[in-house]
Amino acid sequence: MYRQLRSALPAVFAAAALIVTAGCGGNAKTAAADSAKADSAKKPKFLSKPLITSIYTADPSAHVFNGKIYVYPSHDIDAGIADNDNGDEYAMRDYHVLSMDSIGGKVTDNGVALDVKDVPWASKQMWAPDAAFKNGTYYLYFPVRNKEGAFQIGAATSTSPVGPFKAQPEPIPGSFSIDPAVFTDDDGTSYMYFGGIWGGQLQKWVTGKYDANGSKTDMGKPNAPALSCKVAKMSKDMLHFDGKPQDVQLVDQNGVELATKDHDRRFFEGSFMHKYNGKYYFTYSTGDTHLLCYAIGDKPMGKFVYQGVFLKPVQGWTTHHSIVEFRGKWYLFYHDNELSGRNHLRNVKVTELTHNPDGSIKMIDPFVH
Repeated sequence: MYRQLRSALPAVFAAAALIVTAGCGGNAKTAAADSAKADSAKKPKFLSKPLITSIYTADPSAHVFNGKIYVYPSHDIDAGIADNDNGDEYAMRDYHVLSMDSIGGKVTDNGVALDVKDVPWASKQMWAPDAAFKNGTYYLYFPVRNKEGAFQIGAATSTSPVGPFKAQPEPIPGSFSIDPAVFTDDDGTSYMYFGGIWGGQLQKWVTGKYDANGSKTDMGKPNAPALSCKVAKMSKDMLHFDGKPQDVQLVDQNGVELATKDHDRRFFEGSFMHKYNGKYYFTYSTGDTHLLCYAIGDKPMGKFVYQGVFLKPVQGWTTHHSIVEFRGKWYLFYHDNELSGRNHLRNVKVTELTHNPDGSIKMIDPFVH
């Protein structure tokens, strides 16, 4: 109630100012016009526009299949749940696949590709997905809570990039937490990067088994190495891990692992991998500090040396992305909450991404100043 009242106060004061101006012989119309101009000047000017406005979408994972761009986002809905650090308000129930022939061209919503009711082991919260293509089959990877409330990662298959997808009867063995991102190297080997802290539950799996009463945030050891993303090589059938998941080692320029207290650099969630000029770019979100960062390595499983920030904070609490090359240019797909102004009702966007001659990534500001 206090939050609602506080947000209404500026409008109350503005209305009172207009009444006083008019009552003292001032021009109420002029005052109103000045107020409107001031409000317009305060509104942010966004770098990019939402790809679609018919539904709320977030966490866009973009891929190029057969010369066309396909975007696999999560589908935000308003379930009437208040914001909290556990992420309960992100109550998504299905996935839609977006497609586009060109950047800036028409974007098609291809409808429901997979619904939570069609995943036998799932209960709720279909969070950020990813996709891959191999052996004539399209694979959709998705995190969702199982019947016990723990996040695990499922796989679904289709003969079409837009689905519908048929889910496997069980989650990927050995999978846990959220935000799967699948990268296929030049030799055809695929890897899955996954995990997220806080609501993503990575901190609840440190013993190898899910602890429902585990920490709600991180390990509570600020000077110790931070919990990091996991990476696992995929099996040939793309439905299993080929070996036990390993930690993605993130280090600074001196080779020291990033610490838990280093909220501006440590991993939080939303990892992605792309390869540029023979180097592996591990990109991720810092979560509560709202930055997208990147680290570079010589091998797909790391280690990765922290390089810096490449996307400043967007409007909204979360930030999540993918990076794709299309027709000789690189693009960043990301989201904010321009359409709704609410943290859990987001919209996906795209902008060009530039690799500098030295291999660094040019900083992107989501606002025009």
